[in-house]
Amino acid sequence: MNFSNDKAIYLQMANRLCDEIVAGTYKDDDRIPSVREYAVMLQVNTNTAVKAYDQLARDGIIYNKRGLGYFVTAGAAREIKKARKREFMKQTLPELFRQMRLLDITIDDVNAEWNKSE
Repeated sequence: MNFSNDKAIYLQMANRLCDEIVAGTYKDDDRIPSVREYAVMLQVNTNTAVKAYDQLARDGIIYNKRGLGYFVTAGAAREIKKARKREFMKQTLPELFRQMRLLDITIDDVNAEWNKSE
């Protein structure tokens, strides 16, 4: 995984795992890779992976079964989508609208591009 400099690595790892949950790679109550497995997979320090898993557990996305590992919390994908939708509406959309106004891009232009992508 290529990490960007604009966000802490452990948060990028947490976001990647959330992406995998939303994409259906890991479903409700599925076991996810261990902290060590994920650290090796992404070529990061185990402590960084621990921070990512701790963050996801605090957020209620994953839970720990002592001795068995981490599992996806039931409804996690739905909660991730809700949170990301809120974030998109508050942060991304206003900037998108600003750019559209500056560049004279209409909703019809966007719809045409949207329909091409399907």
